[in-house]
Amino acid sequence: MAFGIKKEELAEWKKKVRKGEIAFLTHYWYDERFPDYHSVTKVGCSNIKHLIEWGNENGLKMEWIHHHKDFPHFDLLGEKQVEILQKYQLTDHLRRFKLLKK
Repeated sequence: MAFGIKKEELAEWKKKVRKGEIAFLTHYWYDERFPDYHSVTKVGCSNIKHLIEWGNENGLKMEWIHHHKDFPHFDLLGEKQVEILQKYQLTDHLRRFKLLKK
């Protein structure tokens, strides 16, 4: 279940993904399989080759891609999520979703 994002943010992420850009979307999330995590960052791109290359550069395996029909993406959780958000200087995601350690 996703929550904590605006329709405009989701629309912008979808627009970028469709254009073949690497796009980031972080939102609050709950899944009982992962009780220690409260958010997820979806990194999407409709250009699968580009998404695979991006994943390789960031230590992600192509097998981890969610092949959603229109919005293929990686789901980032935990330490890897924080690492990549910091690498791409997405501090607004880190602050907004309380991912920074105090």
